[in-house]
Amino acid sequence: MKVFQEQLAGHFGQALTVDEVLHRSRTRFQEVLVFRNRVFGKVLALDGVIQTTELDNQIYHEMIAHLPLVAHGAAERVLVVGGGDGGVLKEILKHPVSEVVLAELDGEVIDLCREFLPEVSGGSFDDARVTVVLGDASEYVDEARAAFDVIVVDSTDPVGPGERLFDERFYARCKALLKPDGIVAVQSGTAFFQGVELEILRARLERAFGAARPYLAPVPTYAGGMLALIAATSTEARLRPPPEVLRARLAAIGAQTRYYSPDVHAAAFGLAPAFDRAPARTA
Repeated sequence: MKVFQEQLAGHFGQALTVDEVLHRSRTRFQEVLVFRNRVFGKVLALDGVIQTTELDNQIYHEMIAHLPLVAHGAAERVLVVGGGDGGVLKEILKHPVSEVVLAELDGEVIDLCREFLPEVSGGSFDDARVTVVLGDASEYVDEARAAFDVIVVDSTDPVGPGERLFDERFYARCKALLKPDGIVAVQSGTAFFQGVELEILRARLERAFGAARPYLAPVPTYAGGMLALIAATSTEARLRPPPEVLRARLAAIGAQTRYYSPDVHAAAFGLAPAFDRAPARTA
């Protein structure tokens, strides 16, 4: 029996049986593996790290997309940094946005996900509102002049080219690209095992935006099962509208979701003391 093993921090990992290899290749930037597992369905791994699965991708994609968009309430232009599998794109397009720009380093990942994981993107790359920009997303953010209402950073972990998507300069440029009171949502690692990194990212985002609040989503795919994200904007109140406002906004767009809801939106910010540490101000 073939087994896929993923290591986290050298002393912990997880293993999935590889019941069928659907695709294996190397692009200019990374190793790509798509395989089938009896529990998770189809699985996408990049450089030996699981990125998304059939089983639970909607939890992650809904929470990183709908939470900032519903909190904003009137987003027209959205930037997605990364997100080559198209899952975040699919969720954003459930809102009445006028344009979504997706900046992705590896165009081959987009093509492979459209071929082997079409249910994740749901045809979103064919939507006329979508513009795909291939290349280093940090360079796009440096050079872009258009203003956005929401930015979603759906990046891989902070290693290699992805490191630049987690530094203070990048967050400052994101702030400059946003309209007043715009919101950014950032993938921030696993809450159980990357708490120090979570504190560092929150501190950096607070310095750039003024208010940054971690929130959680249960995603079994990721080690530890509890994924951390951070939403940042000018004030915390912008991230947490009253429940009746959240309900009205979600009802107005008629979006069908499997996990995100107004109640989940509110509850996701209610962190246990173990996860709600003081920000690492010196980071």
